[in-house]
Amino acid sequence: MRAAGAVVWRWRSTGHGAEVAVVHRSRYDDWSLPKGKRNPRETRQATAVREVAEETGMAVALGRSLGSVRYRVLSPDGAGRTVVEYFSAHALGGDFGPGDEVDDLRWLPVHEARAVLTREADRQVLDRFAAAPPDLRTVLLVRHARAGSREEWAGADEFRPLSGRGRKQAEALADLLPVFGPTRVHSAPMTRCLDTVSPVARALGAAVVAEPALTEEAFAREPAAAEDRLLALVGLPETVVVCSQGGAIPSLLSRLAANGGVELPAPRSRKASTWVLSFLPSRPVLVAADYISNPRGW
Repeated sequence: MRAAGAVVWRWRSTGHGAEVAVVHRSRYDDWSLPKGKRNPRETRQATAVREVAEETGMAVALGRSLGSVRYRVLSPDGAGRTVVEYFSAHALGGDFGPGDEVDDLRWLPVHEARAVLTREADRQVLDRFAAAPPDLRTVLLVRHARAGSREEWAGADEFRPLSGRGRKQAEALADLLPVFGPTRVHSAPMTRCLDTVSPVARALGAAVVAEPALTEEAFAREPAAAEDRLLALVGLPETVVVCSQGGAIPSLLSRLAANGGVELPAPRSRKASTWVLSFLPSRPVLVAADYISNPRGW
C-alpha cells in the first residue's frame, strides 16, 4: 500500500524559530505526523497535500522530500507492506477541527515534537527535516515534454511542437507542480519548452518568462552563464518553475551539486520529468535535489 505525509511547519508566533504539527489519532491513541493512504491515480505529492488538509485543516506548499518509511500492517488478507513518502510542507493557513481520525493537533518546536511522537520512524523523519533550514528556496527544473519527431518536422527545430502525448504530459505537470506553491514560470524559448509549462502558467495565472541562457545550445556555449541565470532565479523570494532541455539539465545539475557539495547519482532527465531543487535561504547553495521522473506516477 502506498501512502504519503508531511512534516508541516510554520514560524512560531514569538518569532523564535519554527514549529511543526503533530496529530493525535484516536483510533490508535498515538501521536503522529500527518499522513494517509493514496487515492487511485493520485501522485504521492497530491496525497501528502490532501492528507495534511484532511487531518490538520492546513493548506500547504510542499518542499523537499524527507524520504520514506516502510512497515508491515495486518489486513483481512494477511500482513501487507505500507510505504509512506514524506515531504517538508510549509503551512499557508487554515484551521484545525477535530474529526473521526484525528482529534487533537499540537504545534510544537522540533525538539518537543520529537519527544511527543509515538513512533521512532516518525522521529527519524523529523530529524531529516531538522537537518536543514525549514525555509529552503525551491526551483522546479522541468525537462520539456515529448515533442514530434525531429526527422518529420520541416521547420526550424526551435519551433518543433509537442506531440499528443507531450500535451498530455504538460497537462499532468499542471496538476503536479502547483502543490509546491510556485508563483513564477520561466522557460527556454523553444516552442516545446514553452508549451510544456504553459498549462502550469495558466493554472497559476502567471506569464511565461523566456530564458535564452537556458537552452541547450546556450548552455553548451556558456555553461557558467546558464548556471548564473538559474541561481539568479533562486534569489527570488518565490518558488519558480523553470523549463529547459535534456542537453542542458544533467550538466547544469552536476555543476550545482558540485558547488553545493551535494552527492547525486548520475543526473537523469526524462522528458516531462522534474527536479525539485532546494537551496539555502541565505545564499544560492544547493542542499537537496529530488527527482520526479513521471508527472503522473509514483
